[in-house]
Amino acid sequence: MATPEVASCKVVLAGAVAKSLLAEVSEGLQTLQRAPLLVGFLANTDPAARMYADWTKKTCLENGFRFDLRDVDREELEGNILVANKDDEVDGIIVYYPIFGNRQDQYLQQITDVSKDVEGLSHRYIFNMYQNIRFLDQEKLQKSILPCTPLAIIKILEYLRVYNTILPYGNRLFGHSITVVNRSEVVGRPLAALLANDGACVYSVDVTGVQQFTRGEGIKNRRHEVIEKPGWGIEDCVPLSDVVISGVPGENFQFPIHLLREGAVCINFSTNKNFGPDVKNKASIYVPAIGKVTIVVLLRNLLRIVQNHTDARTEPARLIEKDGTIEQSAPSD
Repeated sequence: MATPEVASCKVVLAGAVAKSLLAEVSEGLQTLQRAPLLVGFLANTDPAARMYADWTKKTCLENGFRFDLRDVDREELEGNILVANKDDEVDGIIVYYPIFGNRQDQYLQQITDVSKDVEGLSHRYIFNMYQNIRFLDQEKLQKSILPCTPLAIIKILEYLRVYNTILPYGNRLFGHSITVVNRSEVVGRPLAALLANDGACVYSVDVTGVQQFTRGEGIKNRRHEVIEKPGWGIEDCVPLSDVVISGVPGENFQFPIHLLREGAVCINFSTNKNFGPDVKNKASIYVPAIGKVTIVVLLRNLLRIVQNHTDARTEPARLIEKDGTIEQSAPSD
């Protein structure tokens, strides 16, 4: 009798990761006097945005949060955001982009009150992220907010034990080489910065070429630096990488599986499947989608904002973090 073949690749679904994070969120929610209210603004006809909004509503209501989705004309969005900023009943605001698809979207990101910005897109949060500053105050009581999708990928890597908990906080990706195929300002570039700030050597790939994000030899620098890699393409960095993360939009892109190292960890964060079925022949772990984790991270950010706002005298996120995550203190100079 033939011995059944054992699959070499473990497929990890986002729901399993989300479930573990929801338990932490639920624990933190119990410390609040009322259910936080998240207001979502939908001002486009993008089906993906509508789907994301529906998922957000479902997850909020199932887990003790309140959610109010407001469909508005894009020309009236600015005024609606300003009204929500001043409404004490509103705890968090999310805008489903793209709206105009240009710099006006960046302007809208900046008019959302920083104390209600659950997406972590305000200038203060973005500055902190790139500078590897993890707190809002000198006492290190209030944690800075990180963008939802990049943080969701970080949480997946933690779940997969890619983070080495033997190493000190802030250095736990030291020794890993990671390729990120996407350098958008919303996901790809922030993700590369976060991974590099935690010690990884990150190759950021887009149509213009490759950039390396690193804290230098022996990760001696406090924050990452960016190095151009002239002449490099995806074929140069993927074979060096033990983790590959791809998020290229559109149906025409297919990741070149033959470039993967044997046993690589592969994560897809595009709404399209960047990796074909044959990824399972080379990867040791494959995560085909991350959407459910992103929504839980959104709730996690909302909970943190409420805790930061209501009581600055105690560590705001004590109940929604486990020891050893990226959001712990960064290494000192």
